[in-house]
Amino acid sequence: MSARPITTVKTIVTGIEEAGAGIKLFTLADPDRWELPPFKPGAHIDLHLPNGLVRTYSLCNEPADNTRYVIAVKREADGRGGSRALHDEVGIGDVIGVSLPRGGLGPQARIARYVLLAGGIGVTPFLSVARHLERTQQADFMLHLIVREEVPLAAHLGSLVDKGRIIVHRTSRAGRPDLATLVGEGGSEIMVACCGPESMIDDFERVTAAWPAASVHIERFTAPPPVIDLDAKPFTLSLARSGAEIHVRAGQTMLAALQEGGIDIATSCCGGICGACKVGWIEGKPVHRDRILSPYERERYLMVCVAGSDAERLVLDL
Repeated sequence: MSARPITTVKTIVTGIEEAGAGIKLFTLADPDRWELPPFKPGAHIDLHLPNGLVRTYSLCNEPADNTRYVIAVKREADGRGGSRALHDEVGIGDVIGVSLPRGGLGPQARIARYVLLAGGIGVTPFLSVARHLERTQQADFMLHLIVREEVPLAAHLGSLVDKGRIIVHRTSRAGRPDLATLVGEGGSEIMVACCGPESMIDDFERVTAAWPAASVHIERFTAPPPVIDLDAKPFTLSLARSGAEIHVRAGQTMLAALQEGGIDIATSCCGGICGACKVGWIEGKPVHRDRILSPYERERYLMVCVAGSDAERLVLDL
């Protein structure tokens, strides 16, 4: 049984560039050099790697650069294997399937200024945003890049550093800057965003706790530990399109139950941070445990990898 096709776009690797210690830039393009599906600044794509792994990466080129997808990958020796596969096994001319782009930080008419905070390789999605804002001049922006010493993607950040659009903070020289000072005062016309290590994101969340949710954006490298609900009860998923009924055991994830029932669901992080498994819900009382959906989106969607249910029956748009 298949609830919906998992859409992938065929691309080939047209460029691989060394971009810092342990970092490579990969350029993906349509085999016939057609335009690729559009994306928002800093959107993500899932790479379906030749070894069967599916991994999510941020696009660091901007939407106007629409004949290629460019991703920056830091080789993580102790990671889940995706970065090692890309660094060690993938070469120019290789075919890689990618998902349709999703997410990102699309400029909004109400936002007059963006304050972007990046830790190390976390600059990747914000490079796309900065390039877009610089070209379109839709809003003012400042990017604070916090590194120990070496600047990642230095060749691609240099012009923005020279123009004062990126401020580099080297912790080896002056320690980590105060995030509250970098963020500044909140306001309805200001958007703040952060991407970096969990400790940095934790501090950022504390600093922006009183800000309106719509003015705060977070990108995460890795999913947080799964939430263990000791009081979890079994429930039933009703699939509105197919009419199927899927029973979710106490403590089982919706994703696992759907997969057991033969339902094809796109996945990547399996921890509620990438958005690959977003599914619409129609009726019921979902328990949202993701770190990506806005309050508005949660009224219509959930992430089946981490969501639960507070009702005996939950109707999904599948």
